[in-house]
Amino acid sequence: MLCFKFLHAIAYPMRVAMYYNNSDVRLEEMPKPIIDENELLVKAMACGLCGSDVLEWYRIKKAPLVLGHEMTGIVEESKNEKYMVGDRVFVSHHVPCDACHYCINGHHTACETLHRTKFYPGGFSEFVRIPEINTYNGILMLPHSVSYEDGTFIEPLGTVIRGQRLANIRSNDDVLVLGAGIVGILHIQLAKLKGARVIATDISDYRLDMAERFGADHVINAKELDEKLIEADRKTDKVIVCTGAESAAKQALLSVDKGGTVLFFAVPMSDIYVPINDFWKNEITVMTSYAAGPRDLKEALGMIREKKIDVRGMITHRLGLAETGTGFRLVADAKDSMKVIIEPQR
Repeated sequence: MLCFKFLHAIAYPMRVAMYYNNSDVRLEEMPKPIIDENELLVKAMACGLCGSDVLEWYRIKKAPLVLGHEMTGIVEESKNEKYMVGDRVFVSHHVPCDACHYCINGHHTACETLHRTKFYPGGFSEFVRIPEINTYNGILMLPHSVSYEDGTFIEPLGTVIRGQRLANIRSNDDVLVLGAGIVGILHIQLAKLKGARVIATDISDYRLDMAERFGADHVINAKELDEKLIEADRKTDKVIVCTGAESAAKQALLSVDKGGTVLFFAVPMSDIYVPINDFWKNEITVMTSYAAGPRDLKEALGMIREKKIDVRGMITHRLGLAETGTGFRLVADAKDSMKVIIEPQR
């Protein structure tokens, strides 16, 4: 009698959008992930295309790879007693250890564990393996009142919540947002929710219209900003840089008032000169903010659930997995699009 013994589970193929560069994203197949103890397999239902996904100078050195970190889905298989098959979840790509010096002191996004962790292979695929460490504080249950596509905003909104908390955005602040892309619009909405007055800039008329639609008190073409600042009574209390353009980074340092703060939410490729002597005598703060911690993500989910932030209205394109390349081109071109959502099961 013949006896066949399977030492490992069979790895079936699944579809993925494989990134080579911004103009070359291919629909390919790779083995469906096999999970170990305490891990999850999540069926990806929606994944947002982030501006960082199209930072070609940063991404291309790791290509080919499957990107996508703003993911929501359904638990397809569970070897973790905390989660059941069928659970609707948001999954955080990066998670902190909650035990190191940085986590204990509230700097979760400086944690080395956060910088190393990730799910596999990426949200632009049909299925994603969630490592055990991500199941501890990297998963949020999605209430049925929050759609999968709305849930993809949890991560970007979480980063915005963290940045504004660190920069201490307050009621009656004058806030200048440089760059009216997806995170710029989220910053506008959150600052307005806090009672601030908001000026938004961009070089795109489409994005300036979007900034106005989502609550900016004034919109200015970035090419005219110098002239408008000269006409103003004073500069702004808080400046938030939401674009990697070097010109915007330099403009931010010229636009902040005495006692004010410049938040580099996005950074240019190269270092820039900071007039430290002038900033010293005028008590100007220059700071950065990176990613989001568990606290920020929970707060983001709450805001989305309570509809305090309009995320649904920011979605301009919903594309199937085979159309991911089109999505990358839309985001990289930064013209007539705002939020692009990939639906991997289409």
